Amino acid sequence: MSVRSRRAEGVGHMIPEHKIQEVLERVDLVSLVSRYVELKKAGREFKGRCPFHQEKTPSFYVVPEKRFYFCHGCRASGDAVSFVQRYLGKTFLDAVRDLAREVGVDLEAAQDPGARERQQLKEATDLAAEHFRALLWEEEGRRARAYLASRGISEETAKAFGLGWAPAAWTSLADRLTKAGMIEWGLNAGLVSKRNKGDGYFDFFRSRLIIPIRAPEGRPIAFGARLVDAEEGPKYLNSRESRLYNKSETLFGMDQARDEIRRRKAAVLVEGYFDCIALHQEGVKHTVALCSTALTPGHLKVLGRAEARELFLLLDGDQAGLNAVERLAGPLLAAGAAAKVALLPQGDDPDTFIRREGAVGLERLLTEARPLTNHVFLTLLPQGKEASFEEKMAALERLKPVSAQLPVGLVRSAFFGALSAWCGLPAAELESSLRSKAPPPAVKPAPKPGQPPARGAAPQGPAAPRPAPVKPPDALETLYVAAVLRDPRLVVRDTFRVYDELSHPGLRLVLAHATSGHGAEDALFEAHDTLKRAVEAASRQLSEQQGSALEHYFLQLCRAIMLRRINQQLDYIKRTTSQMTGAIDLSEETKQLLTQRIELLSLKKRVEEEIRPSPPGTKAPMQPV
Repeated sequence: MSVRSRRAEGVGHMIPEHKIQEVLERVDLVSLVSRYVELKKAGREFKGRCPFHQEKTPSFYVVPEKRFYFCHGCRASGDAVSFVQRYLGKTFLDAVRDLAREVGVDLEAAQDPGARERQQLKEATDLAAEHFRALLWEEEGRRARAYLASRGISEETAKAFGLGWAPAAWTSLADRLTKAGMIEWGLNAGLVSKRNKGDGYFDFFRSRLIIPIRAPEGRPIAFGARLVDAEEGPKYLNSRESRLYNKSETLFGMDQARDEIRRRKAAVLVEGYFDCIALHQEGVKHTVALCSTALTPGHLKVLGRAEARELFLLLDGDQAGLNAVERLAGPLLAAGAAAKVALLPQGDDPDTFIRREGAVGLERLLTEARPLTNHVFLTLLPQGKEASFEEKMAALERLKPVSAQLPVGLVRSAFFGALSAWCGLPAAELESSLRSKAPPPAVKPAPKPGQPPARGAAPQGPAAPRPAPVKPPDALETLYVAAVLRDPRLVVRDTFRVYDELSHPGLRLVLAHATSGHGAEDALFEAHDTLKRAVEAASRQLSEQQGSALEHYFLQLCRAIMLRRINQQLDYIKRTTSQMTGAIDLSEETKQLLTQRIELLSLKKRVEEEIRPSPPGTKAPMQPV
């Protein structure tokens, strides 16, 4: 796919879901369909010959109050966007744009400038990742490949992590970005810098092995870079933070580790990129690393989304590693995380240990790991109650940075209770001595009307409207999308055209992006967390379905969704006609509904006859309700 087409598709993907909903609410569906179909009023509905198949007897209905159309003959159904897609052959995104222009919804104004910048950063970062990766496997990358071999990193592992090479040339990447029309985007991403004198740009990364930092979905968002065979500059350089990359919410290796973390319900945390890569290569695939920053609540949130219930700290077996445990203890204890410390032998780091002892040795180390509080107390005050007064005071002084991060409440009280039991001093006295370090409650009262903002505070404009909560998607529809993300070719097997009838705008956006050739990871990159979690859960539910089994499951899903739609229509007719006592009381509208019921029952029979028994080992989808 060309850069131009990728850019156009990417911008379309930034249409907010609530704007799509606004378009659907503003469109007069009857007027829209009437341009192409002669409709006649039939009670609360409008009826005509279906534009999607040849028929003599009208079986195509438009229901304006529900903004929905349905054909009993060919089973076509959906909303205004799907009608434009189906009748005019447009993509989902183009159909939304066309209707938005028609009804006066300004999609460009609705797009957050920050989101537009994020898209530009993604484009530039994608190009850079491809550029670096290609150079590693050319003659230019010979030195970098030799360095990888010296560290025991295989070609397979290097390719799995997308490693690359930034040559010594000053403008290798800058030239590529300029040619693609992305040089300003590359500048904003920190990939290039402006020359101090004269025009032009030069590369930020030179003579370095490139380590892509990826989002959990797998897309590169930043880079770490290790100096190779050069004397100038620091050993490691990292991308600066941007709208795309926030290192306090990013864990290196999460894209590779996510599935294994979910399986084990545990994660191993290391501090170096190559520590993480080496552990993955040896089979310890639930390992992640910090990106040159302290552990934050954001990191713990990422681990929580991956269902990590236990965290193992695997740090260097020297004083720096011991200090790192103390540094990490505060946020972990404050969050109430179940953390353990696995002690490496003196002088070892995870990389050297795993190469010498292998996965079996490391698993043994993890089995022997001790709880974080036990480790901290034992390290700072090995003799416990038997320690001298001076030793206890020194230990308490070192614990101040840890206790300072504990919020007032149960976690803080439990910590001081455990510390009291260890050192033999009263818990109340311990907490009192460190109370001045307790963090204040994070409450920011709103200024009163007419009251100026506090000194140093940014000027406040009108309060931004609170975004509407994102509605969780339907379970069956989410399974449908998850199956297509796994194998986009399945869409052509959907004879019911369920993709035109998905009720959740977010699911339709994801599906439109995935079927444009960008892949599952990119399709979910900008999705709201509520939607992303639902699709990921559905993907796990499909984890055992492969090949023909996945295809059969997908077809069952299509039919199940179709049957549910038919049952919903039948229920509506039943409720509407149940008040009539005899044929003499039937209105024209009721007669139409009863005729529609006969057609629906006939359609339901045909759909049910298409459902075949599941092959052995295939779990059938949920039945329609």
